[in-house]
Amino acid sequence: LSLDNIFSDAELVAFDEKVRRYLKTDAQLGYITEPKLDGLAVELVYRQGMLVVGSTRGDGVVGEDVTAQLKTVQSIPLRLRDTADALPEELVVRGEVFLSGKGFLLLNQQRQEAGEPLFANPRNAAAGSLRQLDPKITARRPLQFFIYGLANPEVLPVATQGEALAQLGRLGFPVNPLVTVCASLPAVEAQYQRLLATRHELDYEIDGMVVKVDSLGLQQRLGVTARAPRWAAAWKFPAVQATTVIEAVEFQVGRTGAVTPVAHLKPVDVNGVVVRRATLHNQDEIARKDLRLHDTVLIQRAGDVIPEIVKVIAEMRSGQEEPILFPANCPECGQPLAQTPGEAVVRCVNAYCPAQRLQQMIHFAGKSGLDVEGLGKKNVEQLVREGLVQTIPDFFRLNAEQLASLDGWGEKSAHNVLTAIEQRKTLPLAQLIAALGIRHVGEEIGRASCRERV
Repeated sequence: LSLDNIFSDAELVAFDEKVRRYLKTDAQLGYITEPKLDGLAVELVYRQGMLVVGSTRGDGVVGEDVTAQLKTVQSIPLRLRDTADALPEELVVRGEVFLSGKGFLLLNQQRQEAGEPLFANPRNAAAGSLRQLDPKITARRPLQFFIYGLANPEVLPVATQGEALAQLGRLGFPVNPLVTVCASLPAVEAQYQRLLATRHELDYEIDGMVVKVDSLGLQQRLGVTARAPRWAAAWKFPAVQATTVIEAVEFQVGRTGAVTPVAHLKPVDVNGVVVRRATLHNQDEIARKDLRLHDTVLIQRAGDVIPEIVKVIAEMRSGQEEPILFPANCPECGQPLAQTPGEAVVRCVNAYCPAQRLQQMIHFAGKSGLDVEGLGKKNVEQLVREGLVQTIPDFFRLNAEQLASLDGWGEKSAHNVLTAIEQRKTLPLAQLIAALGIRHVGEEIGRASCRERV
């Protein structure tokens, strides 16, 4: 699961009130806080004290098997320590794999000397290191690990998150020394301010602080929503900001016909990531922020991930700026655009619009759809461009001769893609429904619509 984000003291209070309202209590709750590392989340399965499976979070249901790679991370125990308590038959833990600042600099220095492209930031480096097919390459990367939780807490004699982490530390797992049990909400706020003030003194990147209800019993009562636990939230640090210029605006057509304006920006570094584009969302957002072509704007990475324009720096206007005007017709098929009353989104309503069809094919084969290995965006674009795929059933009509003849392909890559397509024929019905890209229908609604059949 993901974590819901909060960004202020007021949102922390609202989170606490929501938790207590769900529990039907006015009592003060105890929380536990931990630095939110900017790494890669993994799950480790131990049977009879031995590490047997390690995986990434993947899509939240199925993760990538990176057992061999994780076994090379020195801070991950291959065998649990013997303690006074008997080891559980199976122990499932979760934590974060990351690169320290020194480790990141060392890795990029080695890559530079070898003539290889440098990693943009430690998170990308950690993720790329774990996804190496050869564990020997992963072993040469200075990866580290901190544990942050249990998937099956009932197997240990613990009642709180704090007790669980202490027990896991005795079993040999590295626990972040900045984890703090807070008896009250003011204590949580004070810890956030301490982390915010000292974050740059750490030898690893953090982008906020995770706040969790300390009681494991209350965590179980609170449960989860479709995408996040009710008992935890990520209190994010203020986003790093920078200034740049809107050089052009492109109007992109999505799979449901939504036309989205995307700003092409003068490239600028924002906390280690070069930002070149940012969505402007819709006409209302452009008008609300009074955005114009050639404006100097303040940008940030929302949640330290997605670039967004915060505001125009009006005092830097020269008088040469131009209004950003939505087209009356689809930029791809030329058909008139329409806007449903009460909606901010402008849409192309032509079901045969080539841009919509392309995006539907990309969605169907991509990670939000069937997740066919080898059919990323560029390969699907090529298949559509060559006329091999025009509708969803066409994916299942592809043959090895067609694929092997394409530029950049060969017999092996053709075989691998066809094998991956064959494997996706037996996926759950809910995933197929979500892959079809029907508006307002994702995997949750797909699962709900299939429930009687399951």
